[in-house]
Amino acid sequence: MRLPLEALPVRLSTLWDRLRTSYWFVPTLMLVAAALAAWLAIYADTRVDLRRMSGLAWALVASSEGATAVMSTVAGSMVTIAGVMVFSITLVALSLASNQFGPRMLRNFIRDRVNQSALGAFLATFLYCLLVLSAIRHGPEGTEFVPRLAVGVGVLLAVASVATLIAYIHHVAVTIQADTLIQVIHADLCALMDALYPPAAGAATADGAVDTAIRHRFDASPGRVAAPCDGYLQAVDHGALASAAADADVVLRLDRAAGHHVLPGSVLMSVWPGTRLDGPLEARLQACVVFGHQRTATQDLEFALDQLVEIAARALSPGINDPFTAITCIDRLSSALARLAARGRVEGWHRDEAGVPRVLAHPLRFDAALDAAFNPIRQYACSNAPVAIRLMEALAELAAVCPEPDDRAALARHGDKLLRNATARFDDPADLADLRERYRHLHHPD
Repeated sequence: MRLPLEALPVRLSTLWDRLRTSYWFVPTLMLVAAALAAWLAIYADTRVDLRRMSGLAWALVASSEGATAVMSTVAGSMVTIAGVMVFSITLVALSLASNQFGPRMLRNFIRDRVNQSALGAFLATFLYCLLVLSAIRHGPEGTEFVPRLAVGVGVLLAVASVATLIAYIHHVAVTIQADTLIQVIHADLCALMDALYPPAAGAATADGAVDTAIRHRFDASPGRVAAPCDGYLQAVDHGALASAAADADVVLRLDRAAGHHVLPGSVLMSVWPGTRLDGPLEARLQACVVFGHQRTATQDLEFALDQLVEIAARALSPGINDPFTAITCIDRLSSALARLAARGRVEGWHRDEAGVPRVLAHPLRFDAALDAAFNPIRQYACSNAPVAIRLMEALAELAAVCPEPDDRAALARHGDKLLRNATARFDDPADLADLRERYRHLHHPD
């Protein structure tokens, strides 16, 4: 199926996300760069006779045997470091992260640029030295070829690789810490929120006014666009959908959102008027949606929230019993929810170039994000006094900064559930009194 041109940007974005979360892409680029650097250095040696530069004689290898020994030593050490140190350290870090934080956290370690670059640096230095070794020619005086410049560059790459190894070990020791991982996930969550719901979106026209103007179209029976395959809906190109809807003069409603799992033939979106939906239009609309075998944070804001929730839930498990990590997750989730609340009511309509509403999506509202973030933590923390008290404090702090009455009502609902569950499970009356004090601030922030 040929893709429409307007559907390419979101697919390119999805492809880029897959590449940057792979462990081979950056090392492959560095290997290509190393091969090119080796060719350029050897070519420069064939054009410039460095033996005449007496000032550099001390830094360059003069004999072919010496050049072979140096390059062999560097190449052997680099492949040893790459095979033993990097892979061993990386696998230990990935195992620790999977056991303590959850298997979905591995994506954050795999996509880490320092980890990818460290592996690429060692392998690139190895490949560079191997190519330089193949260019060295032994023989009598006048027939041998010693790429002095290329050997000197190889030595510099070895020194840089040693510095990279030190930086890599330090970086791994820092990134496996819970606070660092939570901060990275929070930063990605905020960046995704800004991309999906820009700050100006809060001032957008309310959905109700648009609904009044075109709601009569929804009274008729719609056309149904079926999902072409099974899997998770990873991304939707709303601009391409609006353009396709404008060309056909139809209105679309997305029945699935990013992160939903769909079955082949299930309803993906509805089209009004249904009589205008034909095979070519359906294929064009299907091409504007990207599917995959797992959820990603490309457009799935709830998945980004779930990562912090999973860390908090694991921290509260009896096997780990780390309430401080759970409290840190609550703090970061509160910050993200406050950021979402500041957007106000996000418009669900996407318009064509003429400003006509064409696609009705379902953005993640504050109450749904609040449920996704705090429902699981509340269920785990109702018998953990420090975490429950901090959760109630977070609800009170959010209520003080939420401008919408509906958002404050959702916060109050969570506070009522938390107090009710904690009342049945708290053993210490003093802990229950502290929780009630935070509950009072939730309903009376002044």
